[in-house]
Amino acid sequence: GNYGKGFLGLGSPITDAETRKKKLSSEIANGRLAMAAIIGMFFQDGLTGSAWGDWSLYTESPLRAFESEIGVQPPFGFWDPVGFTKDGSVESFKRRRETEIKHGRVSMYATIGYIVPEYFKWPGYLSPSASLKFSDVPNGLAALSKVPSGGWGQIVAFCGFYELFVYKYKGEPGNYGKGFLGLGSP
Repeated sequence: GNYGKGFLGLGSPITDAETRKKKLSSEIANGRLAMAAIIGMFFQDGLTGSAWGDWSLYTESPLRAFESEIGVQPPFGFWDPVGFTKDGSVESFKRRRETEIKHGRVSMYATIGYIVPEYFKWPGYLSPSASLKFSDVPNGLAALSKVPSGGWGQIVAFCGFYELFVYKYKGEPGNYGKGFLGLGSP
C-alpha cells in the first residue's frame, strides 16, 4: 500500500495516517471495480472479437432471444447473467418472468412494511390474549421474535391464500386479472 511516493507515485509521501487510510480504501475499492471491468472486457472480447464489441454483430447470442420483452432496459439490454434462458424456451421465460415480477412485488410490500412502522403503528392490541400492543412491537428484525406464533400462522395462511387462489398465472406475466393488489376487477 504505502510506497512513500504519494499520489500515483509522483509526489511526496502522505504522512497523515487518516488521509492515507482513506486514499488506500478508495484505491482498494477502485481496484476491485477495475478487476470486474477487465474480466467483463475479456469476456466481451471473446464473444465479439473486441473489448468494445458491437453486440449487433453477435446475432447467435441466446441473450437476443428475449431482447424485445418488457423489462429490457439500457444499458444492459436483456439481463440474464446466469444463463437461465439460454435454451430459448418461451414458456420457461414467461414462468421465470412471472416469478421475477411476483418476487419484486413481495419485496416492495416488505420494504414498505419495514419503513411504515417507523412512522405509524396501529392502535390497540396485536394479541389481546398475550396483552401485546402494536406499540410494544419493535421495528425491523427485532419484531420477528415478538410476533406470537399464531400471528405468524395468520401471515403464512394469508400469503398462501393469495398464492393459491388470487395470484393465478393466466399466461401473461404479472397479470392476474384481479386489478390493483388483486382486490379489484380486471
